Amino acid sequence: MWKHEPFGGEIHDGYLWGRGAIDMKQMAVMSALVVMKLRRDKVQLDRDVIFAGVADEEAGCAMGSKFLVDNHPDLVRAEYALGEAGAFTVHVGGATIYPIQVAEKGAVWIRMRTHGGAGHGSMPRADNAVVALARAVERLGRGSLPQHRTPVVTRFLAGMAETQGFPWSQLLRRLYMPSVARYVLKRLPDRGLVNVLTAALANTAVPTMLSAGSSVNVIPGVAEVHLDGRILPQQTAANLVAEIRAVVGEDVDIEVLRDTPPCESRMDTPLWDVLVRTLVRHEPAARPVPSLAPGQTDAQNWSRLGTQCYGFMPTRFPNDGTTFAELFHGHNERIPVDGLRWGVNVLYDAVREFAAKQ
Repeated sequence: MWKHEPFGGEIHDGYLWGRGAIDMKQMAVMSALVVMKLRRDKVQLDRDVIFAGVADEEAGCAMGSKFLVDNHPDLVRAEYALGEAGAFTVHVGGATIYPIQVAEKGAVWIRMRTHGGAGHGSMPRADNAVVALARAVERLGRGSLPQHRTPVVTRFLAGMAETQGFPWSQLLRRLYMPSVARYVLKRLPDRGLVNVLTAALANTAVPTMLSAGSSVNVIPGVAEVHLDGRILPQQTAANLVAEIRAVVGEDVDIEVLRDTPPCESRMDTPLWDVLVRTLVRHEPAARPVPSLAPGQTDAQNWSRLGTQCYGFMPTRFPNDGTTFAELFHGHNERIPVDGLRWGVNVLYDAVREFAAKQ
């Protein structure tokens, strides 16, 4: 339950509360303010700065970034793009880390079905499709898919490890090893960080919607579950299906409904250097590190134009146990007011340094 009205936009305890406060109305507001401030300050630009406000990323981008890229690419064609899911504070073992997103997992939405004999609910059947589906879902939820080592996650772990003392400095570097991951992930106190790391180390398939039958006294012949699958860079939908099959067995139908590949941007660019430098200038103790987003953003479409995309929505969190990872899509979504002000200044300085005439 929400402590405050989810659509009220109310300020309490130093936070602005409301649905979308973190994901990602604050980035839309910060970006608009940056463009306004560039104009107000009469900054002479050396390159175009485009503000693209799209509203359907959660629904698949069909009327937003995908539509623009497919139908009006010249309006949004750019060498670089700054978007969501990066540059927020992560407190780990006394260190302050700012992950900048350079890659994101692909989305593979799947329907998994089981079949059985239909009949009257008063007479139990051994071939009940609902029971078969429940067993498959339980196996998928109880097990874990194989880990895969990726360059961006390796760099993220190495950067985080450099901020920690022994033994965490060594354990984090070896998190790609399943035995080490099992040990570490049980002991990290930040459960939001644990969820992010778990998603960064493997393909995932999370059950989100169940359906079967239309009457309480009828055993249905079909039961189905929808899975939100996410795949790492260099992985495919076929890889994920094979991994799921190995867990649930052969007696389950698996159908891919949506297949959006992962994307990844380079870190050897002038803009990357500006982003890192700007964060450190505003918080000298901070450690910027490249990161992989477990979900997808509009970068999936901007990148189709050859754009290098970075998740950079700078937001500073106090070390009070509140974490970005546990706020988005959750109850009591909120953003620290001071951290939002700080983020506007960081984003403005980064865009101005990179785009203004020298």
